[in-house]
Amino acid sequence: MMNDSLDGMAVFVAVAAARNFRVAGERLGVSASAVSQALRKLEERLGVTLVHRTSRSVGLSEAGTRLYAAVRPALQEVEAAIASVGELSDVPHGTLRLVVGTAAEPVLTGAFLADFLAGHPRVNIDLVVSDAVGDIVGQGYDAGIQIGEVIDRDMIAVPVTGDIRMTVVGSPAYFARHPKPRRPRDLADHQCLNWHPAAGTPPYRWEFTEDGREVVVAVQARVLSTDSAVNIRLARAGLGLAIVYDYQVREELARGELVSVLEKFCEPFPGYYLFYPQQRHASPALRAFIEYLRRTRRDRKTRGSTPSAPRRRT
Repeated sequence: MMNDSLDGMAVFVAVAAARNFRVAGERLGVSASAVSQALRKLEERLGVTLVHRTSRSVGLSEAGTRLYAAVRPALQEVEAAIASVGELSDVPHGTLRLVVGTAAEPVLTGAFLADFLAGHPRVNIDLVVSDAVGDIVGQGYDAGIQIGEVIDRDMIAVPVTGDIRMTVVGSPAYFARHPKPRRPRDLADHQCLNWHPAAGTPPYRWEFTEDGREVVVAVQARVLSTDSAVNIRLARAGLGLAIVYDYQVREELARGELVSVLEKFCEPFPGYYLFYPQQRHASPALRAFIEYLRRTRRDRKTRGSTPSAPRRRT
């Protein structure tokens, strides 16, 4: 009876964390229909409804809420025990599940990620690119990468990049029709292209430093986008001003396709960090990634070079 009751429990926890059969299936490596069938069999064995299903959403019943609260910590203990057994191997292995901010995503592409994988042939990476900052443990991730200011203080944080800086840009054609802003408050007279992390979330408020104090400007957005690349293209087309990482538009500035303004009001700030919970046992794959990250930063400092900066999420 005990084995029958435990069968399907991992599926239930995955569904409860994701609130979505398809996403839960992707994390478990099975189809959404297989997830649904396993969950239905578990409900039949327990004699209760664990999940309320609709065509658009998945929610927990009262029984499901109670079971999830009790079972999730237990499964985490099991995962930690399995990880500790795996540590007996000298070779890091397993799947590293990361959720990474959209602007930090280029940090994990190209040589950086390729070199890590080449040096750790038994490690796989499950990478999700998203600006949603939530419960990484509950969502099944080992760690995340985000701007330091949005990371909870109870997390362990490891630097990924150095300081980063923002800049406001517009095209020569736009400035032929509009005077350049001289101070942040002048943005009220301009058409602006703004960013927000997801549909329904507040627009980004443009931050500057003026006379030694922080100034926040809530611009009126002609366009509000979840993709900074869209804003850059529209800025190049002369539609308005965009706020971006300066290195995101380095080539456009060099070619004269965009012009930077308000530079003296844009001070650098701490960049991206890898973060993970203090209380959770780090898997061999995560520890290998942390050590690789620290070693890479030490090597760059020794060479006196600056790490590649992530693209701006604006």
